[in-house]
Amino acid sequence: MKHAQVLGVLAAVATMALGSGAMAQSCGMNTGQPATGEPIIVGGIYGDGAPGDWSSSTDSAAAYFDCVNANGGIHGRPIDYRVENDQWNPEAAAQAAARLVNDLPSVALVGNGSFIEMAVNANTYEEAGIMVMASACAISECFETPNIVSTNQGPLASNLGAAQYAVEELGARHIACIGLNIPNNGIWSCGAVADFMESRSGQSTGVFINPGAPDVNSALLEAMASGADTILINQPAGLALAILSAAQEQDLRDQFNWIAPTPLYDLSVPDAVGPYWHGHIYVNAELAPLSVNGPDAQNWIAVLDAYGSPDDPRDTFGQAGYLSARFFVDAMLGMDPAQLDDRAAVSAAIRGISGYTSDLMCGPYYVGDADFHMPNHAGYMVRVVEGGFEVVRDCYEYDSPYFEPHRALEAEMGLN
Repeated sequence: MKHAQVLGVLAAVATMALGSGAMAQSCGMNTGQPATGEPIIVGGIYGDGAPGDWSSSTDSAAAYFDCVNANGGIHGRPIDYRVENDQWNPEAAAQAAARLVNDLPSVALVGNGSFIEMAVNANTYEEAGIMVMASACAISECFETPNIVSTNQGPLASNLGAAQYAVEELGARHIACIGLNIPNNGIWSCGAVADFMESRSGQSTGVFINPGAPDVNSALLEAMASGADTILINQPAGLALAILSAAQEQDLRDQFNWIAPTPLYDLSVPDAVGPYWHGHIYVNAELAPLSVNGPDAQNWIAVLDAYGSPDDPRDTFGQAGYLSARFFVDAMLGMDPAQLDDRAAVSAAIRGISGYTSDLMCGPYYVGDADFHMPNHAGYMVRVVEGGFEVVRDCYEYDSPYFEPHRALEAEMGLN
């Protein structure tokens, strides 16, 4: 499902949540004067093709950078944001990174939203010594390599948040995780759910769909046959809706708990699933729901209204793109102005990020010098209801063996 399909609903909800009328923006140095110095080149890569349009992350990052440039830039220098589309094609993804990293003196990449490019380019980023502050990650390379860090959680953490809620609030003992048959996506994330369930003396069964020829009915039958009491729909929104439609045809709603990661936090979903499902689907939200009206939530919308396009989605990936851009600018403003063109110095500044906070995230954002990065591992739980979503659990930390090294790193950094 393309983000543009839900734009109207998202924009309407954002307007209701944040109030009407023009809002002031807070961006970077906030001087009110345009930056006029030598541009600083920053790259970004998004995917827009058959699986979906993930450009909202770079859209929001671009809007924030434009706002920063109108308010003093980085110590008087504007950001020249160069964005590439990988078209969900590995060859195009490699070429995009080559242009941004090798052909241009990009000091960092910010707002990346894809899973093709991260799988293809993780080694390129490490070899080039460039940091990627991503925003829409969905594969293991984005979280388990040294030069990529994201403000979004991806499917592994979001699935764990959903599974934890199901165990603690819905009495789940056996979860069937329906994922994509992709090792560094569905198999990777459903595997973490299995480890979590074992740690809670429960059980999990992985059921995997061929992304090239998805058979949702067979997957649903396999999940039912596993003996599970809970079905975790670890799928993009379109396939998740197809599974729910198949389940409705068989009147399976009351035979299982139904849970899902963030892709089903899409404001078109309540109408799409209809009254049959209202009150029966629980979804993990990896960033603050649009109804949580904090300062960064308001500023993100204000920045998009002033510097973005009416077509720029107001969605989770957009929130994440805004956050990555804001955190990047904050780190750059803390640097020696003489080092702003030095990729190694910029990378060091990004790795030095620690304890950044936002109302859009439940915990602190940090980077550090580890070979893995997943600072965002706490979120909300919402339930699909008529006309929208109801928050059923506010910010909570995900309790899983997967996060033991992350918590050890956070302890070293004084963050927990």
